[in-house]
Amino acid sequence: MTMLVVAAALLDPAGRCLMQQRPADKRHGGLWEFPGGKVEPGEAPVDALVRELAEELAVTVEPTALVPLSFAADAAPGARPLVMLLYVARAWSGEPRPLAAAALRWDEPAALAALPMPPVDVPLLAILRESLARGDALA
Repeated sequence: MTMLVVAAALLDPAGRCLMQQRPADKRHGGLWEFPGGKVEPGEAPVDALVRELAEELAVTVEPTALVPLSFAADAAPGARPLVMLLYVARAWSGEPRPLAAAALRWDEPAALAALPMPPVDVPLLAILRESLARGDALA
């Protein structure tokens, strides 16, 4: 069965995006990703993302602050297929802390392309960069 995953591009007032580094002992350990996690059975994707951001970063995001951007799928051999929904948020409360990640970093979206990422994050970063370059109203 396909796993549903949600993630957020948190954009600060300077336009920088927050990325987290996966722990070394996890699949894709050491790679950089958008923060988020799995949607539990019966849970709405936005509710799952609000929960995951609180658990992983110690931040509170209102569901209305999450703007859906795009999705990507990954069906790597030997791994469970997954679909990841990416949302954008420009407002949250609390200072992000790496509660479930090896590290956090803020960077310009253009600079993030140089980071090693899990395959499912790569096309989503490209979509985020294109949307920001066009000046799309993302939150």
